Amino acid sequence: MAEVRATAPAADSAAAAAAAPQPWGETLSRRRIAAVIVAVMLGMLLSAVDQTVVGTAMPRIIADLNGLSHYAWVATAYLLASTASMPIWGKLSDAFGRKRFFILGMAIFMIGSALCGQANGMTELIAFRALQGLGAGAMMPISQAIIGDIFPPAQRARWSGVLMSVFAVATIIGPLLGGWITDNYSWRWVFYVNLPVGIAALTAAAVALPGHVSLHKHRIDYSGATLLVAAAVPLLLAFSWAGSELAWGSWQIISLFAFSGVMWVAFYLREMRAAEPVINPRLFQNSIFRVSALASMLQSAAMFGAIMFLPLFVQGVQGKSATNSGIILMPMMLGAMVTSIGAGQILAKTGRYKWLVVGGFACVTLGAFLLSRMGVTTSSAVLAVNMVVMGLGLGISMSSFTVIVQNQYPSHRLGEVTGGLQFFRSIGATVGMAIFGTILNNQFRAAMLQNLPAPLPKLTYGKGAALLDNPQVLLSESARTKILAAFAKFGPQGEKLFAQFMAAVRHSLQMAISDIFVLATIVGVAGLIVVLFLREDPLRRTHAMDPESGELESEAGPEADAQPEPEA
Repeated sequence: MAEVRATAPAADSAAAAAAAPQPWGETLSRRRIAAVIVAVMLGMLLSAVDQTVVGTAMPRIIADLNGLSHYAWVATAYLLASTASMPIWGKLSDAFGRKRFFILGMAIFMIGSALCGQANGMTELIAFRALQGLGAGAMMPISQAIIGDIFPPAQRARWSGVLMSVFAVATIIGPLLGGWITDNYSWRWVFYVNLPVGIAALTAAAVALPGHVSLHKHRIDYSGATLLVAAAVPLLLAFSWAGSELAWGSWQIISLFAFSGVMWVAFYLREMRAAEPVINPRLFQNSIFRVSALASMLQSAAMFGAIMFLPLFVQGVQGKSATNSGIILMPMMLGAMVTSIGAGQILAKTGRYKWLVVGGFACVTLGAFLLSRMGVTTSSAVLAVNMVVMGLGLGISMSSFTVIVQNQYPSHRLGEVTGGLQFFRSIGATVGMAIFGTILNNQFRAAMLQNLPAPLPKLTYGKGAALLDNPQVLLSESARTKILAAFAKFGPQGEKLFAQFMAAVRHSLQMAISDIFVLATIVGVAGLIVVLFLREDPLRRTHAMDPESGELESEAGPEADAQPEPEA
């Protein structure tokens, strides 16, 4: 028999299938389908705008709330919460319907946004970003599952490309809007802009989405969900703290890794016995899921590194305003938008995907390499070209892997498999962000020791160390004023020494960010090698699995995919 697409105990699979709703595309009118797509696009826009607006405003936020040491944590907390919750949201939407959890996720996200705008310190901001992430954990996997409910895989590819272009458009508009708000008002308003978009998305979802529910009584795997959180959170905390807050060999970091390892083993053992697991370990028996999950992890690490640290490069190294750093992200996302839509059309027409994703990873790798070669004197034109190259690759990967994986499973498991894929994609982004943040802090301090002119080390690492151990001086006018006053003590040479110090800070930050993109290049090479092993199964043009292929969804047989009429 050919490779099994996903295996599960026969009774469990049959029970899940018996509770599954009929694909929406076979029950809804074209007008209703169009309304559903609009609702999904608004939900994705809400999440995407937030990530891109906040990324641009972060240099100003850390200057206002104090410290580069927590720079990566604002994003890490968001990704941590969304990562741990994605599989749970996906499984719940399979069991009890997409609509209620899609709306609940958006509501939680909006509450978190309002609280972020009220934050008075980094600790509060990080906590409220985690609440936002909890809501965002529902929005991405459920929106992709909704599209899967409507369209079979071949048509799904076309719409997935369009939906991913929403993220690209938001990434173009978001940084520009975030930069303009930051320069002209306050960074707090970058969180408040989510509220009108969220109200529109909530209204559209409440009106358009069908209220399909299941009459079958599901077993919620509370133990599995708890073990998943207990395994993921310490792992991500260890990567976040190692090398910055604590040494890699410290007992705290080693303990976190060890505890996480034990919890992952316990989670695996629990899920192998669970009637309805949160993440079914048997998903990994499918080579396409294995390769796609790993490749998505690597691609996410490279993408979020670019989105989070390029604004810091533009503002800190090149000395441009927050608005200009928003504009500078436009080429990458324009390239991503073009290839996202184009790749979706090609996938829908041909049903073939391997050569597309291989080409996508090649572009991501080349783009990261070009970005790693940037310096203080790099022009905006060169930077734009480098980002277009990376964006062309990201657009292909963003729109392809979800459809590729969904092609392997029937409709009643789309929430589970989509949530699982998004989980590993988010794991890659979170771990990548944590490691990139550690590299930035460590390499900046090391470069400062190397680049400071001879008369300056005593001033820099004496009383003023707390102020001068990060590049706030490049981002904050008040910090720059304090430093200038300190240099006035040197007398007539003070102005010249201040200029030398500023040049050292700018050059040190450039070196640290270049090291980040060297690592991103290595990640891209690893991803390119991984996708070479991707098996190609042509995309299905119907919702039904093909029983003649011998690759049934489960051991329950062809009858397991039979689906009764839903209750609206």
